[in-house]
Amino acid sequence: MTNDAWESVDRYFSDLLIPADPVLAAVLRANQEAGLPAMDVAPNQGKLLMLLARISGARRVLEIGTLGAYSTIWLARGIPADGRIVTLEADPSYAAVARANLDRAGVAGRVDLRVAPALDTLPELLAQDAGPFDLVFIDADKPNNPHYLEWALRLTRPGSLVIGDNVVRDGHVVDPDSPDDRVRGVRTFLEMTGAHPRLDATALQTVGAKGWDGFSLAVVR
Repeated sequence: MTNDAWESVDRYFSDLLIPADPVLAAVLRANQEAGLPAMDVAPNQGKLLMLLARISGARRVLEIGTLGAYSTIWLARGIPADGRIVTLEADPSYAAVARANLDRAGVAGRVDLRVAPALDTLPELLAQDAGPFDLVFIDADKPNNPHYLEWALRLTRPGSLVIGDNVVRDGHVVDPDSPDDRVRGVRTFLEMTGAHPRLDATALQTVGAKGWDGFSLAVVR
């Protein structure tokens, strides 16, 4: 199988199951025109986030890593109209694009976008009693994933979901001697997830338009 075949299957699924959405298409164009890195989730992955939020009955969502808010919009579509998403973005230029996209999608009213390094903002959320969050989506700088997991556990409740994105790293996640700090961060994150007594977890490989990657899914006991 080749990347072309993976992308073809993604397109087939999306064409069948995810109606064309001019708003989301405009969001991706805006991200590209602004020069944001092409790291948005694929449409079928975005819809998976939406469905997980809906299935879990999430009302409060924490997203660590906003980029241009493509995944934020999918998550916002999965929560009730009176639900709330707190999304954290370190780069002010990315955040400006994200704000415009949230307005474009009509979900800005349910999204609290905070601009600062996440490890600065997460203690503030705890101090402000912003949680507990029903779903946490971790999709930011991978070396800090272990820290993000620790904060996710402080800010959730029994039954909350914790989703980690990009955990396969083109297969390099199996290499204990990888010099890549992103791989090392993901490995530590997964090891902590598997060993933590408050988490019941799994992880899945994915192939498709985003290449060879995967995500982890954990429920807080």
